[in-house]
Amino acid sequence: MLDFNHPVRPTNDINNALNELIDEGLAAERKAKNEREHRNYLGASQLGHPCSRALQYGYMSARAVNNDSAGTNDAVGFSGQTLRIFEAGHLFEQLAIKWLRDAGLELLTQSITGEQFGFKAADGKIAGHIDGIIRAAPPALNMGCPALWEAKSMNSKSWRDTVKKGLVLSKPIYATQIALYQAYMEPVVPDISQNPALFTAINKDTAEIYHELVPFDAALAQRMSDKAVSIIKATEAKELLPRTFTSPEFFECKMCAYRNKCWG
Repeated sequence: MLDFNHPVRPTNDINNALNELIDEGLAAERKAKNEREHRNYLGASQLGHPCSRALQYGYMSARAVNNDSAGTNDAVGFSGQTLRIFEAGHLFEQLAIKWLRDAGLELLTQSITGEQFGFKAADGKIAGHIDGIIRAAPPALNMGCPALWEAKSMNSKSWRDTVKKGLVLSKPIYATQIALYQAYMEPVVPDISQNPALFTAINKDTAEIYHELVPFDAALAQRMSDKAVSIIKATEAKELLPRTFTSPEFFECKMCAYRNKCWG
């Protein structure tokens, strides 16, 4: 007789089997998307990365894939868990859009043609896509408009660090992303660089929200734009840029998709 107070555990491990199928489905979806949307440019969202060689490897691989001269991208594929984190991040961003609109902000996330707002520069070799544009805000916020809007979801530790230190010190890559967006979106949305951007960080563990106004840092935008140009020029000249770090044991190197290629 079965003891329903202590049910027998199934012999088949449905947990691992089902999760493997979920991860396979996510990986297949991402692969299909990558094949549809080749990324043949340096993305503004990554230019704040401290290692120019890592950025160059990404740029070289993307261009090689799009030119059909290298076969496959050299980057290591993301794990299923990482892909699930990406998916959850997109959901949090959609929630943030709803919350801000419900709060009275006129937030645009698509152009009249239904496309995501973005820019291209250097013959399309530098590009980026923004989360949104705030066209109007309640008077109580004392916000200048139009203003760039960027949102990120974070775990509790990362979120608390952002609240404590502020965006520039805690998340320099995001700060770079915002500065470049403000600079390059100016021709598309006049005066967007004149008003501080609104950065929204959502704590994925607690649903706490942190907002920060980020003034335009023209000097940072110029440095990162120059950095992008140097990466493009070095790649076209077939010159490999120096590493930023001196050992593959640095945290940034351990997390880098090009670690084996760089240190091999």
